Amino acid sequence: MDVMMSLQGVGGFLQYFGAALLAEIVFLLVYMSVTTHREAALIAQGNAAAAVSLIGALLGFTLPLASVVIHAVSLIDMAIWSAIALVVQIAVFLLVDRLFSGISHRIEAGNMAAAIALAGASLAIGAINAASMSY
Repeated sequence: MDVMMSLQGVGGFLQYFGAALLAEIVFLLVYMSVTTHREAALIAQGNAAAAVSLIGALLGFTLPLASVVIHAVSLIDMAIWSAIALVVQIAVFLLVDRLFSGISHRIEAGNMAAAIALAGASLAIGAINAASMSY
């Protein structure tokens, strides 16, 4: 196998990998601005519930993002479908917050059951979202 031929894909890899990392950062900033609890501060204080719920949401976003990277025909296409994945995860948080009336307060209090419920919902919907993006 010719090494130079193998390396031809590095440029595309770097573009999509960089765009995916940027999408992850945007997701975290948007998600943490929507929730009423302050994840970074709570995690810094050792609140495991905040860490579990945030990682669940991040993975729930990353699953469809990975599908988007695989199926996107361009970086613009990737950006559009990444934004859709972001909106879906925000909707999951808002729905779970309504169902459990004030999940942010429970997470602030360190309630692991609430954090696991939110993380589980985020992952479940993220998996369905990812499978749905296999156009």
